[in-house]
This record gives sequence, C-alpha cells and structure tokens, in this order.
Amino acid sequence: MTQSVVVQVGQCGNQIGCCFWDLALREHAAVNQQGVYDEAISSFFRNVDTRVVGDGGSISKGKICSLKARAVLIDMEEGVVNEILQGPLRDVFDSKQLITDISGSGNNWAVGHKVFGSLYQEQILEKLRKSAEHCDCLQCFFIIHSMGGGTGSGLGTFLLKVLEDEFPEVYRFVTSVKIDLMVNSGKLGTTIKAKSLVTSSAGAVKKRHQKPFDAMNNIVANLLLNLTSSARFEGSLNMDLNEISMNLVPFPQLHYLVSSLTPLYTLADVNIPTRRLDQMFSDAFSKDHQLIRADPKHSLYLACALMVRGNVQVSDLRRNIERLKPSLRFISWNQEGWKTSLCSVPPVGHSHSLLALANNTCVKPTFMELRDRFTRLYKKKAHLHHYLQIEGMEESCFMEAVSSLSRLIEEYNQLDATKCMPVEDLPRLSIAM
Repeated sequence: MTQSVVVQVGQCGNQIGCCFWDLALREHAAVNQQGVYDEAISSFFRNVDTRVVGDGGSISKGKICSLKARAVLIDMEEGVVNEILQGPLRDVFDSKQLITDISGSGNNWAVGHKVFGSLYQEQILEKLRKSAEHCDCLQCFFIIHSMGGGTGSGLGTFLLKVLEDEFPEVYRFVTSVKIDLMVNSGKLGTTIKAKSLVTSSAGAVKKRHQKPFDAMNNIVANLLLNLTSSARFEGSLNMDLNEISMNLVPFPQLHYLVSSLTPLYTLADVNIPTRRLDQMFSDAFSKDHQLIRADPKHSLYLACALMVRGNVQVSDLRRNIERLKPSLRFISWNQEGWKTSLCSVPPVGHSHSLLALANNTCVKPTFMELRDRFTRLYKKKAHLHHYLQIEGMEESCFMEAVSSLSRLIEEYNQLDATKCMPVEDLPRLSIAM
C-alpha cells in the first residue's frame, strides 16, 4: 500500500489543509464504521499506537486520538497553526511535524524564499525525511500554498526546490491558490475565481458573503478529496496518482492542469439535490465549474482525466465521453487522450461526484495577464525596493522569471498554431535504415 504526505505552507495552505483532514476523517468514518486501522486509512494517516485497533483506534467522532495525519505544517506566522492546534483536530497533527515563526514574511516573496528558506532549510528537510520514514512506500507529496503573501509564495516555492533535490523520484502535486490574479502553478494547479458561486444547502445558488475563505477552502479541500479518492478507497477502475502525470503531461514544461468539480459544494452543502448524471459530465466542461478563470471547451486539449466517485458504471462514463467528444477540441496526435477512474465511495452526502483535470491551452491567457501586469509595474519600478533590500535578491531574478514565463507562453502559442493543421501534415519520426 502506498502513502502520501501533505505539506501545508502559509495561512492559506494550512487552512485548506485543515479542511481536507476534517473531510477525510468524515469520509473514512462513514465507510469504516468499525474504526479499524486499515490500508485505506494508512494512505494518509498513521496509527501512532499500533497496539490500539479497537475502540481506542476508532476514527468515529471523539475517537481519533491514535490517528496522526501524514502532514507537515509550515507557517512563519504562528496564528493559524496555533488555532488548528486548539481546534477539534488538534490531536490529528504531530507536534513534531510543525515549523512556525512569530514574525511572518510581511507579504514579501523574497523574505519567505530568501530569508526563511535559508533559516529553516535544515528543519524542513528533517520534517520531510521523518514523514518519508513513516511511509512503507512513499508515492507523492501534496503541497498546498498560495501564490500571494510571503510565506505561501516564497517559502512554498523554496519547498518545491527542496523536494525536487531531496526526493527527485517522488511526484509532487501542487495546489496553489491565487484569488485576485488567477495564477496557476505546479503539477496540479488550481485557483478560485473571485466571483465564483457555490450551491447552498437548499439547492439555490448564492454568493459567498459571510466567510468567503471558508467556502473557497472547502471547495479546494473537496477537490483534493476527489483527487485522492482512488488512493483511499476501492473502485472498479482505480487510478494511480502517478498516472496523472504520466498521462496528462506530454511536455515537461506544460504541467499546469485546469480543474473543475461537480457538484460544486462546500462542507455545509451535504443535502443539495443530486444533479443528473449526464448533466454532471456536461457541467465539468462548462466554464462556470472551472476553478480557474478559463474556458477549456473553446481551447485546445492535450489530455483530460475524469475522476468519478459513487454509483456510476463504466458504461455511463464511456457514453458521456463519446457524447462530449465532438464538442471538444483535442490535439490531433492525442485524439483519444482520456484517462478515467471510478471510485465506488461517493463524497459524504452525495450519490456521485466528478473531478475533471485537463491539460489545456486555456491557461495561456492567465500567464499572459500575469506577464502584462508585472511588466506595467516593473516599468514604474513599483515596490521593487521591498524585494531588493533582501539579501540575496537581485534585479536579474525578475528578468529570468519573465524570460521563463515568456518561453512558456510561446510553447502554448506553438500548440495553438498546430490545432488546425491536418494530421497528415504533422512531422513524423523517421528511422534511418
């Protein structure tokens, strides 16, 4: 049985992570009512007392004290982590797997990356290695962070480099959140639209108003639950997490996946009316259900994965793929670029759900907007001194970043230019005789 480790960085990463663990415990409690520590639970939890498998090892309400999340919590401002440790999930986290400071990164990427990265590198490595040692077979790391602020963005990207150097053979799935700029980063990126809608428990549509971050955090947590469902539960067509990268990333640099979730719900929305199955598939490809401001249906697909949960048959999945294929534009050399999975366990309170992951050129406008907005600010030298006053931060870093971003955009441009090219005109591999 494989295991995965979740690394939560910054305020955003830790709040989303807390939602994820809460929902994961609810799901396992609904399935494993005897409270026995089994392979499904071990994928993301470890039992710190292996002698306890009965009542003391129960994952039912009030009896989760022997379970520890396979998680590392990092934040340079200790408020959120302290709040988690005083909350209902305080016994789920190992106090030895926490890294906090008191000063914070001051919303400055350079402080998080250059200052705290160097200061806490050894501690971060120690926590990561300890987490890996607790796994029988480490499959991947899930990194949750924001692309805003200082710790989430700066220390979060520093962490990615540490993982690449220390665990080069272990896959890294990155859930990076940006509300205002819609930045998508990492092997698995997601952003929350600033004006997205969620479904209320009464079945009506309402705007988030009281606690918008709670609503958004729960949506991202549900995305992660659907993504990891095959690793945690049985199904007729389970998908290995490593298959996502192998099947959805044909080019190393184009690893930014667009995600959509249907039904789109939060933790409180456990009694919403069930959408018709076929409508659920249609929703997954509509722009209103994307977790980034994009419309993949009118852009070019390189590959697509459908991760379905609940009482759904393989025939239902195949029928809907055939129904939707004519309306979707796939690149000519990967017309059958579909990856599918079926997990028999639905989310709590729902009969079925669907997570769609698409490698699609619709992310290009997001990167172009990012570059344009940076260029406008950089020409005015706006805020530049806040970064350059940090030791180790040089102005050349900005130029290297823009150059890298421009190369990425150009790769998407080249793909868009080939979408109308007939298959017979595409270059083929020739073997010298």
